[in-house]
Amino acid sequence: MEEILSCALHTEEKDVLIDELMKMYGQDILQLVYSYVKDRSAAEELTQDIFIKSYNSLHTYSGKSKLRTWLWKIAINTCKDYLKSWYRRNVVAGELDWESRLRSAEDVEAEVMKRDTDDMLAAAVMELDVPYREAIYLFYFQEMKLKEIAEVTGIKENTVKTRLKRAKELLKKRLEE
Repeated sequence: MEEILSCALHTEEKDVLIDELMKMYGQDILQLVYSYVKDRSAAEELTQDIFIKSYNSLHTYSGKSKLRTWLWKIAINTCKDYLKSWYRRNVVAGELDWESRLRSAEDVEAEVMKRDTDDMLAAAVMELDVPYREAIYLFYFQEMKLKEIAEVTGIKENTVKTRLKRAKELLKKRLEE
């Protein structure tokens, strides 16, 4: 893919390349973004923004890191910017999510009854603070190595280890409750 990138910029086939990137990494990026913002529609919007930023920044990709790492870095920075933004902190959504509006009490009860260990674990992960959630998500769900997580997040490898350890402790405590 990295070899294609250098050729694509010279032959102006950025559209084809970004389409391939979206096919390869679109779902993973969406899940990563959702793990940050905890809002489906915001995650979908941000994922589109991330690919637009990637498209516009293809010329800056130097090949020093993996293309996947480069995309994840753009995604994480976009999420962090969103979480710090004035709009997110001050504007309240006017409409409820369609799914939540259409659910009846019976549906909610049935859903709660079906919740299994995986659902409880996912919920516990989503309750973690962003640095811990980020470390858990990238390490376990995206199967990134510690070094790659450090590169993507811009923190030291030992900090990643510490965050993973603390996140596991917090998860264990929450799941025991």
